Amino acid sequence: MVRGVLSFPLTSFRDDGSLDPDGFRAHLAAQLAAGPGAVFPACGTGEFFSLDEDEYRQVVSLAVRETAGRVPVVAGIGYGWAQAVRFARIAEEAGADALLVLPHYLVAAPQDGLVAQLEHIAARTRLPLIAYQRGQVALTAASLRRVAAIPTVIGLKDGHSDLDRLQRLTLAAPEGFLFFNGAATAEIQARAYATVGVPAYSSAVHAFAPEIANAFFAALLDGDDKTADRLLRDFYVPLVELRDRVPGYAVSLVKAAARLRGRPVGPVRAPLTDPSAADLADLRTVLTTGLDLVGATP
Repeated sequence: MVRGVLSFPLTSFRDDGSLDPDGFRAHLAAQLAAGPGAVFPACGTGEFFSLDEDEYRQVVSLAVRETAGRVPVVAGIGYGWAQAVRFARIAEEAGADALLVLPHYLVAAPQDGLVAQLEHIAARTRLPLIAYQRGQVALTAASLRRVAAIPTVIGLKDGHSDLDRLQRLTLAAPEGFLFFNGAATAEIQARAYATVGVPAYSSAVHAFAPEIANAFFAALLDGDDKTADRLLRDFYVPLVELRDRVPGYAVSLVKAAARLRGRPVGPVRAPLTDPSAADLADLRTVLTTGLDLVGATP
């Protein structure tokens, strides 16, 4: 999973809001053709929070079937630990390789509770777990040591972008414990994360423009700062500025960009909203610029 961009595929819906399995299958096939390091279905970008259990089962099962063992399939689970375990069992039955534990629902919790949440889940599934700290979940170095001591917890995805805290966590972790950059539009901070020992990252851009995501990843690997800076300045920063206009655009814009490229992903589900006509026009301009930079066709 640290040798390529991590793909978080979108969940396809029809115009009436129902799940579109054929659309998801086609979208995932395009993602796999771009060579990701792993596939993370039904996570934040995949609108996990809007799926019922039957839909979740379909999405994870399709991901496992379509991937066919080529790369790991890491399914999202979340809410309180009891509900997370229900999703974990579905993912296990579907053949997922591991689970990403999304932040629990609503309430703030002390460090002992954050650790206990993972202990409860780990005791009830055989699948490896990756904890995701974001929002109300932020582990201390002492808690990270306790979490890493849980035999099936294999890594941590960070969405806080607090490099001081993250450095303390990487130093506290045992050898072989995995860390992932899970910041929104992770490429913006990819070089900073790498300096504290976290080179692997998830890419929302990969969901609609894997050509751009892979070009940026290659530039980082090659130390090609000129290419990386050009992509950041002319594509990623304008995309982030557009993303920050409306809450939820971190998913809505990604889906809209995928539709602009002919991907059958459909609309977002409430409480998210699709971009306005003006924002969609700006998105088209940003996307065209990015594709031009890497010599790809719209």
